[in-house]
Amino acid sequence: MRFGILGPLEVRTDDGIPVDPGGPRPRALLTLLLLAAGHPVSTQRLTDGLYGAEPPAGAANALQSQISRLRRRLAPHTDVEAVPAGYRLAVPPESVDAHRFEQLAGQGRAALADGDHKGAAARLREALALWRGPALPDLPSAHAEVARLQELRLAAVQDRIEADLGLGGGPGLVPELRALLRDHPLSERLYGQLMRALHAGGRPAEALTVYEEARRTLADELGADPSPELSALHLELLQGTEPERRRLPVQLTRFVGREPELARMATLLAEARLITLTGPGGAGKTRLAIEAAATLTNRASTGARSSAGAPSPSPDVCFVELAPVADGQQIPYAVLTALGVREGFRSRAADSTDRLVGALENREVLLVLDNCEHLVEDAARVCALVLAACPGVRVLATSRESLGITGEVLVPVPPLRPEPAERLFLDRARAVRPGFDGHARVPDICAALDGLPLAIELAAARLRTLTPDELAERLDDRFRLLSRGDRSKAPRHRTLRAVVEWSWELLDEEERELARRLTVFSGGATLEAVEAVCGLPYPEDVLASLVEKSFVEVSEGRYRMLETIRAFAAEDLSDPGGLADAHAAFFLRLAEEAEPNIRGGGQLPWLERLSAEHDNLDAALRHLVRHGPGDALRLMAVLSCFWRLRGLHGGQVASARELLAAVGDAPPPGLTEEYVLCAINVLLGDGEDAAGRDGLVARVDALLAAYEGPLRLPYILMLWSLAVGPRPATNDRAIALAGEDPWARALLEVGLGFQERFAGRPREAEESFARALEAFRETGDRWGMANCLDPLGMFALARGDAPRALELIDEGLAYMREVAAPEETADLLRTRGAVLLHQGDTAGAEIHFGQALVLARDAGLPDKMAGARRCLGDAARLAGDPARAREQYEAALETCAANWFSVGETARILIGLGRTAAAEGRAEEARDWFRQAAELAVEGPGELELAEVAEALASVAGSPERAAVLLGAATGLRGAPDAGTPDVVRTERQTRAGLSAEDYAAAFERGRSLRSAAVSER
Repeated sequence: MRFGILGPLEVRTDDGIPVDPGGPRPRALLTLLLLAAGHPVSTQRLTDGLYGAEPPAGAANALQSQISRLRRRLAPHTDVEAVPAGYRLAVPPESVDAHRFEQLAGQGRAALADGDHKGAAARLREALALWRGPALPDLPSAHAEVARLQELRLAAVQDRIEADLGLGGGPGLVPELRALLRDHPLSERLYGQLMRALHAGGRPAEALTVYEEARRTLADELGADPSPELSALHLELLQGTEPERRRLPVQLTRFVGREPELARMATLLAEARLITLTGPGGAGKTRLAIEAAATLTNRASTGARSSAGAPSPSPDVCFVELAPVADGQQIPYAVLTALGVREGFRSRAADSTDRLVGALENREVLLVLDNCEHLVEDAARVCALVLAACPGVRVLATSRESLGITGEVLVPVPPLRPEPAERLFLDRARAVRPGFDGHARVPDICAALDGLPLAIELAAARLRTLTPDELAERLDDRFRLLSRGDRSKAPRHRTLRAVVEWSWELLDEEERELARRLTVFSGGATLEAVEAVCGLPYPEDVLASLVEKSFVEVSEGRYRMLETIRAFAAEDLSDPGGLADAHAAFFLRLAEEAEPNIRGGGQLPWLERLSAEHDNLDAALRHLVRHGPGDALRLMAVLSCFWRLRGLHGGQVASARELLAAVGDAPPPGLTEEYVLCAINVLLGDGEDAAGRDGLVARVDALLAAYEGPLRLPYILMLWSLAVGPRPATNDRAIALAGEDPWARALLEVGLGFQERFAGRPREAEESFARALEAFRETGDRWGMANCLDPLGMFALARGDAPRALELIDEGLAYMREVAAPEETADLLRTRGAVLLHQGDTAGAEIHFGQALVLARDAGLPDKMAGARRCLGDAARLAGDPARAREQYEAALETCAANWFSVGETARILIGLGRTAAAEGRAEEARDWFRQAAELAVEGPGELELAEVAEALASVAGSPERAAVLLGAATGLRGAPDAGTPDVVRTERQTRAGLSAEDYAAAFERGRSLRSAAVSER
């Protein structure tokens, strides 16, 4: 059995099952027996222990009854044996915690005497852990035994402290020793141990004041002087060697991700006398400062030379941690302590500053002052005095705001960029999950944590128990998730919440209130937006203060919070609904002001402004969809053209569906155009069932047919055509809807150009595109000009004028790159690649097609991806690599979406597969591919695809005459010969070589008269 009397009596079997010994008398009786476990206890001793000095009559019989009951309680595990002298509990002494405690304490004391501090500390901790409360609480009469055990316990504690001091644990023992002295104010041994702990922690002045405290206490309470041992320790501290200055902390992990900043610091430390690292909490300022100072030391120790060629002097570096300092007046004392200079504990601030200047005035030293932000004014004052009086001193400070001293060099420490942030995550993750090779969610995790090194390290540590997917999905509750940090760190650096709270407490209430309101913004805000939305007059000064304190970032006039800080500040936000309403109203006004400008000469700055506010506009739209559908329709309408230009419309489909469901089947009064644009945004997405899509198309067609134009938002005509396929561009309805708006009329000319092109009238189509180009030049719309220059370049290429085609296309690309429209840029890159392919520059063409593919993939444009892959297939085939060509064509087929504009693209892919088969000598397989392409081409919007099929069939016609007929049919369908496609040029050359000029001309003319159906049948 196991017995405990160092605390409430506890009895357990060897299996850990508790045993109830009974009420107070049996518990007291068992305690008496346990004090002498394994040895006899006299009847008199037991009687006195139970009943005191005057036992009642019949006490002997009562004792026997108590013994009998106790035996029954303890059976069958042990027995209370009757012996001549009394009774004995038949258990070994080591089964009782009090005896085990004395045994372990003795072993610890012996190990300490032998100099085995580690073994002593282990034994003594094990002994002290046996205490669960006051000793012998079930035996009130055992005063002497209780006092003895308490004395043994205090001695064991002191022995354990002695062992810890021998192991170098002095600084951490100070709070415990001060608490013990409050309970035992006359213990000279405790006074001596506290003096040694303070001295070991670099606080010699405090150690000496402890001796004075001991001397006064002993004199007042006992009328005695300190013992010779304590006096000798005092003299030793007075005369002994001063402790070394506080050197740089040695780091336990690799330094990752700050290589550029570290390189800059190496230069600055050789030139500047005051450098302050600023940045938000958790950005790694302390670590960067330590690494920079260590690099300086290492350079000197490895023989680096000064600019004059002499060896650089070894730098004296002293690290001063200011975070624990609560009173700015104690900064000089903290620096003196770190330098190892004795300073009276109760010195006045002025005396401490003078003493600090005296200690430094003839020294070459780099002071690393860490965490100055909560004492920034006092830190600035001390630094200014020291730097002015001590020419050999340099200061490297870390703070969340600058010290504000003339000559200070600021080094911002921003969050890590994506690549170093991911390297840091991987490095720390491998420490807890060996062999971790990364994961697709790592970039998302680092981005969600703003690239803050502390947050990344805390997150990586969670991979001990979470998968990367689980970690990423829980980051919405980041403060709970990242709540387990390094136990050795200061509390304010152990968790993500503690880091942010430290910064938050440094703000005044006005700063906190603005910080709370700034959380309504997504992706930052301009000063104009802050003034309009936050409702605080003249916020620029408070914003500047938040920036200075690293709570807000500012770049090019935009103020932005890190997402981690934003999440913290939002927890304390009052009236979030009212603030969200003001936010949505401001960005609705901004979007309505921008709408007409993004279609004219001023479109570039307005596009950039809307792009900068993209996150805010999305947030405003989400809020309005749920709380103001009418205003949501207005906002979605005026943003639709912007989304289209910047390739963002795919991300708005879900909001459009939700809004359309909220509004219903009919537009609110006065919002017909806005309703139509909402429906178009739904139709531009995928996933609509056929019946629902057809119904929505019919509803929009009916609304536009009944609408009394002209349109206020004329880009409806463009987006409607993109959503459901070409609509007649010259009918009276379209003209009425366009009205007299120059931009809308130019758009109609573009539509007419495509209509003429699909109808096989290239000359008329080219004239329409030329007229549209001039009209768009007058409006200044680069998007419109580029959309005209692309087909005009293709017409030039079809005539065989490649230089003119490149000139037109390059002008269009310049416009599109300014506008940053991914879809049209991909089209122009493909067109330019086609021109290079015609010129025989296969490698250059492949580069352009590859760029188009990347752009389309990044923008989520599957039809453009298919087109780019098809072009890559053409290039590979013409370069003589049919296997690679087939791979690209097949990938294009998988990518090509089933929508109206992919019909023609799919037909071209099938033609490519057929030409690949023909190049490999499989003519019949090629014809099969071409016939499939013909079946699709007849479903297309025009006859251009069928013309391409005819040209392809001509390449495997089997006879020159049949080939000439098909080439003539293609020219008839297209309205002009194609002199810009290498395959067609080669087929025509081969066909002419097999016929006389007269026979070729006759067959060609017969082909020109063929209708589409006849061509498809061939």
